[in-house]
This record gives sequence, C-alpha cells and structure tokens, in this order.
Amino acid sequence: MKLLRNFYLTLGFTLSCFGCDVIDYHPYDVRISGETDINHKNIARIEAACKNKDTLRFVTTGDSQRWYDETVDFVNHVNARGDIDFVIHGGDLSDFGVTNEFLWQRDILNALKMPYVALLGNHDCLGTGEETFRTVFGDPDFSFIAGRVKFVCLNTNAIEYDYSRPIPDFEFIENEITNRAEEFDRTVVSMHIRPYCGEFNNNVARVFQHYINMYPSLLFCTAAHEHHVFEEDLFGDGVMYYMSDCMKNRNYYLFTLTPNGYEREVVYF
Repeated sequence: MKLLRNFYLTLGFTLSCFGCDVIDYHPYDVRISGETDINHKNIARIEAACKNKDTLRFVTTGDSQRWYDETVDFVNHVNARGDIDFVIHGGDLSDFGVTNEFLWQRDILNALKMPYVALLGNHDCLGTGEETFRTVFGDPDFSFIAGRVKFVCLNTNAIEYDYSRPIPDFEFIENEITNRAEEFDRTVVSMHIRPYCGEFNNNVARVFQHYINMYPSLLFCTAAHEHHVFEEDLFGDGVMYYMSDCMKNRNYYLFTLTPNGYEREVVYF
C-alpha cells in the first residue's frame, strides 16, 4: 500500500513539473487556442473596405478539409493576384469535425492578405464540430454587405441534424430580406449544399427558392460540397448556381461584380 501511495505521489509530482503541455486532450475537446470569432471581424473589414466600391472581385472555394498543402498553395496564389476584395470559403474545413482540423485550416487561411469568411459544411457538423466552428468562425447563418450587394451565407446541411432543427432557417432568410434594406440593391446567396443535392432538405427546396427570390436583384447562388466544378440553373428561373471544386483539384471561382452585371472564371493554381 505504501509503495502504491508513493507511486501516485511521484506521478502527481512529475505531471505538475511538466504542466498541461503533456496532456493530449480528446480530439473533440473544444478548448480553443488562438483567434476566434473570425467571420465577425472579417465582415467588418469587408464592409469598411468595400463601402463605396461599385466593382467587387471575390473568390469562392470550399472543401479544403484534408488538403492542407493545397490550401497553402491556394492562399499564396490568391495573395499574389493583388486584385481580390475577399474570399468566401464554402464549408468543410474539417473532415471529421476534429478541433485541430479547424485550427489548422484557420491558421492557413489567416495568411490571406484579404479578409475571408467561412461557411459551415456537413463534415464540420460531425462530433463537436459545430461548437468549434461557432467559436472559431461564428454563427452558421450570417450576412454582410459589400458595396451595395448583400451576401447571405446559409447553413443548408439538413441531413446532419436529422430534421431536428429547421435547416435552412427560413426565419433568418426572411428577416435578412428587410434587414439593412436601405444599404443594398443586389444579392448573392452562398451555401455549402445546394438544393436537390441529397443532403439538402429537398422537401422545402422550392420554398427555399421562393424565399431567396424575394431578395432584391438576386444575382446568383454559390455552393460547394460536391468536389467538382459545375454550374446550373437548378429551378429553371434564371438564377444560376455555381458549385466550387474541392481544394484537392486546385482551382477556385473568381467573380467580378460590376454595375452592369457579373463575370465568373474558374482559376487553376
């Protein structure tokens, strides 16, 4: 008994000498080190920098989840351009919702010279991923105004919630139609999963399209998730959906918005 007590005393003393650095927390532990609330901070930067601009140039990408080297190359490529106002990451920063995955991606993306925002992807909902996402990036539903264009960013990962919560959140979508209405004339809607993809709540796909068509001059929608580039008028109503590739395939969408409309380009790096 005395030997056992001495063992535990020695073990306790050893751990106290090394401190917390020797403890390997559970991968789903949500102890967050480093910067948090990134979307909120970067939205302020976007709105300030783009306030009086009539031409905007922004990038959409997504699904960087396990392709860290490619994401570094993406950051370097976008930085070298010198003509991008902001970046929208369409979700799936993580593969398994592990806390460190978000932190590694955050640290890579923080090297962007321009502000960026990140959406919640379906892989980001695994484990304690949503909790980590909320701490590191912010609410899964958010909006911002660049120039006089409103960008509405939505959580559309319905299957991850087993329909236990309203995804997409129509109350949020409806409120954003009139929120700051005097500040915008046109709209872009971004999401991770598009309508008529299996993980979207397709029972309400047409309701979703009805609501977003209520926004002033809806220009187009962006999505990610499917790991290849394609574009489609999903509802046959003239509203195009542009789906970004995964980071593995080393490309991104570049959009240029002008007073007369917009142009898009798939850029390879």
